Amino acid sequence: MQMPDALPLAVLENATEFLPRHIGPDAAEQAHMLSVVGAASRRALVDSIVPRAIARRSSMQLPAPTTEAAALAELKAIAGQNRVLKSFIGQGYHGTHTPAVILRNVLENPAWYTAYTPYQAEISQGRMEALVNFQTMVTDLTGMDIANASMLDEATAAAEAMTLARRSVKAQSQRFVVAGDAHPQTIEVIQTRAAPLGIEVVLANSREEWDALVSGEYFALLVQYPATSGRIDDVDSLRAAAEAAHARGAAVIACADLLALTLIVPPGEWGADIVVGTTQRFGMPMGAGGPHAAYMACRDAYKRSLPGRLVGVSVDAHGQPAYRLALQTREQHIRREKATSNICTAQVLPAVVASMYAVYHGPQGLTRIARRVATYTAILAQGLRALGAPLREHAAFDTLSLHTGGATKSIAARAVSMAANLRIYWQDWLCITLDETTTRADIELLWRIFASDGQAVPTFADFEMGVDTLIPPALQRSSAFLTHPVFNTHHSETAMLRYIRRLADKDLALDRTMIPLGSCTMKLNATSEMIPITWPEFAHIHPFAPADQQQGYAELDAQLRRWLCEATGYAGVSLQPNAGSQGEYAGLLAIQAWHRAQGQPQRNVCLIPSSAHGTNPASAQMVGMQVVVTQCDADGNIDLADLRAQCEQHSQQLACIMITYPSTHGVFEQQVKEVCALVHAHGGRVYVDGANMNALVGVAAPGEFGGDVSHLNLHKTFCIPHGGGGPGVGPVCVAPDLVPYLPGHRTAAGMGALAGAGQPDASDGARDALFAAGVGAVSAAPLGNAAVLPISWMYIRMMGAQGLTEATEVAILSANYISARLKDHYPTLYASANGHVAHECILDLRPFKDTSGVLAEDVAKRLIDYGFHAPTLSFPVPNTLMVEPTESEDLAELDRFIDAMVAIRGEIRQIENGHWPRDDNPLKNAPHTAERLVAADWPHPYPRELAAYPLPALRRAKYWSPVGRVDNVYGDRNLFCSCVPLDASD
Repeated sequence: MQMPDALPLAVLENATEFLPRHIGPDAAEQAHMLSVVGAASRRALVDSIVPRAIARRSSMQLPAPTTEAAALAELKAIAGQNRVLKSFIGQGYHGTHTPAVILRNVLENPAWYTAYTPYQAEISQGRMEALVNFQTMVTDLTGMDIANASMLDEATAAAEAMTLARRSVKAQSQRFVVAGDAHPQTIEVIQTRAAPLGIEVVLANSREEWDALVSGEYFALLVQYPATSGRIDDVDSLRAAAEAAHARGAAVIACADLLALTLIVPPGEWGADIVVGTTQRFGMPMGAGGPHAAYMACRDAYKRSLPGRLVGVSVDAHGQPAYRLALQTREQHIRREKATSNICTAQVLPAVVASMYAVYHGPQGLTRIARRVATYTAILAQGLRALGAPLREHAAFDTLSLHTGGATKSIAARAVSMAANLRIYWQDWLCITLDETTTRADIELLWRIFASDGQAVPTFADFEMGVDTLIPPALQRSSAFLTHPVFNTHHSETAMLRYIRRLADKDLALDRTMIPLGSCTMKLNATSEMIPITWPEFAHIHPFAPADQQQGYAELDAQLRRWLCEATGYAGVSLQPNAGSQGEYAGLLAIQAWHRAQGQPQRNVCLIPSSAHGTNPASAQMVGMQVVVTQCDADGNIDLADLRAQCEQHSQQLACIMITYPSTHGVFEQQVKEVCALVHAHGGRVYVDGANMNALVGVAAPGEFGGDVSHLNLHKTFCIPHGGGGPGVGPVCVAPDLVPYLPGHRTAAGMGALAGAGQPDASDGARDALFAAGVGAVSAAPLGNAAVLPISWMYIRMMGAQGLTEATEVAILSANYISARLKDHYPTLYASANGHVAHECILDLRPFKDTSGVLAEDVAKRLIDYGFHAPTLSFPVPNTLMVEPTESEDLAELDRFIDAMVAIRGEIRQIENGHWPRDDNPLKNAPHTAERLVAADWPHPYPRELAAYPLPALRRAKYWSPVGRVDNVYGDRNLFCSCVPLDASD
């Protein structure tokens, strides 16, 4: 065998670089694409598209790119700076065992973590079944009528429950009564959310205060069940409070621990109207605060106002049960400027993990886990009593509190020296919380911590016989739960493995196909980026552990914020918002707080172009701003004349404008700097939505061309996977004078945990200024979804400045290639003067309605037969498809999509020519299921072969839709949102 010619050392050293792994088209493919587009080079193409006035003034100052192996080693060293002690902190975060079959086959499985939000129901049946299981699990355990498909965290769910109650009850009061022994982070987020809405939050810090407040006027009560101190209130007092509230036309909200609800009376049985909480302890590691799926359940009367996503059961075109997002268009797509919540508030992947945890363990298994925790708590209490510890006596599930007075800090320090963390509750109390990971050795360790010098320490064996829980009979649950067969069938690993696989096989995710969603940027989520999220050093840190135990997270936080500042041109960043919608909200809070500090609290008008993302008006409503819609011209650009008129009309009240750049129409608007200057001239600030940042990184920076605030979607531009609709991270980035108004976290600061002010190198003075500014927490944990931040760190570290810029350029090239290849079949609706688009293009299908009766939805459903997830449907323009290919798709995949679209255009032509009827053709009947294709009766005028295999390549690899087209209208008229009875298809 002849040896190859010697290669330069630099070439050999770059053999394992990450950039060509992430970028789909190689150099030859890019050259071909450029020839189709009509550009001499990527740089020439970008220069012809991006306005020169906004081009970056300097390159990003980022570390040089490194290999996957080197990046992992570097991040491992950072992770090693974290100290993982045994956590007894509790406060809503618990150690948990993720069953290995779920860890490997859901949390670490790209079939689950690369899926998109299930807006296309037919190719999302597996993940929606898992979410229906989640909803059923929540309704059963809480005793409520209906639950949604997850929320971001317990604290934000409680805040959403507050606003749900405010708009749903008859009581006219603006007072919201909160039990003072709710989790501190929940109280803080509620206070943040209430302030701009004029809601008065009143804390009841004693039984006397509670009784007095319950007898007064308010629109809702909130209780923690069990309390953060561990106390479980008796059902009679809770029921009396609920009756008093209902008599006043008010609502009762319970923040409830789902594991405890297997043993104690569920809130639905003592009068709660809304129940929220977290499912974290159902298999999701603490991860310094997230991601975890929160939940919200409510009475039937509130169901059509329930925020977030709701998976419902409908029927398909053949009368078979099928899942879909129920009421999915009610907020952003219909209500828009009247929206009261963001539909982008979900944690689907953690919700799937939690639901699978319940499926795997079943009702008996969950009860056994809960009873073990409760029994260990009782044994711990007996040992503490024997030691003479100052134990507070109360009914309890997993948490004990001790009045330790002046010895509180010394005992907590002693625990740390023995590798354990206790919680300081107020100043004179300590709390100890147990969980399913607690062992006998842990109990004996706790006794040693509290034993005085020379005092005999009990052993576990001293108490294990005949110990009952600390839950009195009157509090014990008697009602059944999780009775559906799905929770009573898959308890062996074999059965569970096959169930998970069966659901995954029903879906389309990035592991099977390109997902060409405009504005959603479904790009490669590289395996090397994903590996660190389950490292124990990141996964098993409590968010309120002392700061000196979180030095790895502190360095990760500082580095990532510094890099994002480089990418955006802003001065400060907070990583706390745990979704893009939360980043929007935090950014508007910063603008609002800044105006107050300038002595102009009357500035509350938010201008939003008619083409904007639906989350924009929802976020503005949530901070109490008045939304004023500005018009777009015929080319999809902001109408400067109308904007000027609106600015002049609202000059004294103008708070800000929210724009998306490049625009939602997929073009770089030439006058963006004029828009920014106009708003600034009238005293407003400019919010640049970061949803389309994948067209800007390395090319232009919002902080340089006029933006004051942006949120980023790390689950889009910076590679955190969508996970079927969460987790996400929505960092908020701001100009220098807004840095003091980034989200704070007093709860975490009080615990000594991370609470950065948002600058890449926050000082104590900056933190003091932050808290003085009065901008509180927007998420339950100081770093939000901290456990997924390593994904974006890995991406930036492996790509470097040049790689990130190349990714942007190739994304733009790919979109223009698709637009050019399809222009003779589907014209691009909006483009720049030279015919080019940004990183996405809108294909105009509107003429087909008249020529053939075909709608964009029909094309979307027919694409399923070709093995594709549809592009974004009918947004921002009805009856169009918005396509974003991303830089990660190679030429073969781009061409496969183009071939499918060209073939579908040929099918439309057959209808236009009268060869097929308008109401009976491959598009109107799509998607075609295998069951229908093999049925004896085939009444259609086109052959079965064409329905199944419209292109020859599909014979080698075919995705079969598990259901026919789902009937959305039927589902909304017959709202049903829990597990389907086994005989439903009979």
